[in-house]
Amino acid sequence: MNITKEQIDALNAVITVAIEKDDYADKVEKVLTNYRKTANVPGFRKGHVPMGMIRKQYGKAILFDEVNKLLQDSLNKYIVEEKLDILGNPLPKEQQDFNWDAESFTFEFEVGLAPKFELDLQPQNGITRYEISIEDELIDRQVERIRKQFGKLISKGEILNQDDIEITGSFFNEEKKIDNQATFKLEALSADNRKVFVGKKIGDQLQLQTKGLFNDEHDLMHFLKVSHDDVHHLDVTVTFTIEEVNVREEADLNQELFDKLFPAGTVTSETELREEIKKNSQFQYTEQADQHFLNQVTDYLVNTTQFDLPAEFLKKWLRTAGEKELTKEEADAEYEKSEKGLRYQLIEGKILGDNNLHPTFDELKDYANSYVKNQLTQYGMPVDDDSYVDGIVSKILQNREEMQRINQQLVLNKLLEFYKANVKTNTKKATFDEFIKEVYKTDEA
Repeated sequence: MNITKEQIDALNAVITVAIEKDDYADKVEKVLTNYRKTANVPGFRKGHVPMGMIRKQYGKAILFDEVNKLLQDSLNKYIVEEKLDILGNPLPKEQQDFNWDAESFTFEFEVGLAPKFELDLQPQNGITRYEISIEDELIDRQVERIRKQFGKLISKGEILNQDDIEITGSFFNEEKKIDNQATFKLEALSADNRKVFVGKKIGDQLQLQTKGLFNDEHDLMHFLKVSHDDVHHLDVTVTFTIEEVNVREEADLNQELFDKLFPAGTVTSETELREEIKKNSQFQYTEQADQHFLNQVTDYLVNTTQFDLPAEFLKKWLRTAGEKELTKEEADAEYEKSEKGLRYQLIEGKILGDNNLHPTFDELKDYANSYVKNQLTQYGMPVDDDSYVDGIVSKILQNREEMQRINQQLVLNKLLEFYKANVKTNTKKATFDEFIKEVYKTDEA
């Protein structure tokens, strides 16, 4: 057997595999011999069918199978040994005069090669990395939300002129097919409509104009269940039937509340509650800031790292890569959609390979162990039983989808730490509200 590679250009090559009779003859003969031992042919005892009859009936199919197995094994081994960094899979070239009755065979495969490129991790202006500080005002808001969430509802006979009055009722308009129950605070209504509601009682029906009903027009989407496209032009009369009027009495900051929020006895005072809120908020907001930084670095690398791809090869490969063969037009469209993702995969692969960042099995196991313990802790379950934790970890590692998820998360964590240490950055301190406003270009926290 002889395997050679012809370099067409920097991104394309043709691999030729020449197979001689000596490469496959013994394998074919062995399979034919086994067929003879088990073949059931009328007029012959099992194991005594003439080899010529076996060869005539099964020889061509067995030859085809054995040559193809030899071909695939040899091609894959060659790619590994020659350390060819290919994209997609090798594509067999059509051979019009191919003859399976010959004793030697030659196969040709087109391959697309990954491009060589360098990365610039030092952007001229640097990439902004936010460090989010947790201010007392944010903790105050969280405490207030908790007290309201776990507070008691006190029913009122009528709607009082108080911001915290909660009104539950149903909106109805037959023409627009509006029929939805909603709960909202009196303060959500516009000033004019607030006056309409004050003094009304349970069972009263109000005729309301949707335009200008709430301070925020988008509240109509949630409370009337209409689409975003319709809400901006909605100007109809709806009937609102008042079903409940309540005031929410805030919960006391006591041990009963603390034990609803955390494992029993772990938080015993408002000071400790605020510390837990700060710690959890810091963790969540740091995750958001890190994700933003990761996204920014990814966009920077994809947009500034220039290299060519074997586009025509990849489009041809895409036509037959899936379960259903694509048309040329469909493959071209699929390539356009996936090109950016492929470029980042190559960039990510280079970073992981050049810096030895690919996760090892031990790292995956340790990460899965930490993940399981964190989950158990969240549900107030003990984590000191190593055999129990190891059992769960073992099941995770045997689940292919879970392994892929854990591997991807670990890769992202490694990339994040690598970028923090190696990419030119500008650290910017901000409150969470400032972070949201700057990153998402909004005034809403």
